[in-house]
Amino acid sequence: MAVIIWHNPRCSKSRQGLALIENQGIEPTIARYLENPPSAGELDRVLTLLGMEPRNLMRRKEAIYKELGLDDEFLSRSELITAMVENPKLIERPVVINGDRAALGRPPEAILKIL
Repeated sequence: MAVIIWHNPRCSKSRQGLALIENQGIEPTIARYLENPPSAGELDRVLTLLGMEPRNLMRRKEAIYKELGLDDEFLSRSELITAMVENPKLIERPVVINGDRAALGRPPEAILKIL
């Protein structure tokens, strides 16, 4: 199974995460999620693998979070996932997927447990 990293090359944590993977001798598939966002189904699956709810994977300090009213506690999981797919800037990074395991690279060293 290939290791996949949802990567933003402008993010230092994402670059550090990619370097950690490569230093393990692994050539990951790099998914530039800002250009090609995950589908709602894929995001739902990854959230399940991470053991997280959508808000835990959201960049809540992004202006768009407030603009879209995503702090509304009555929004459903599906509505939050849709917002993330439509606005991938909201997705925290990097996310690394290795088969049926996933990790959020914050801190980047958290990735090591799934490699």
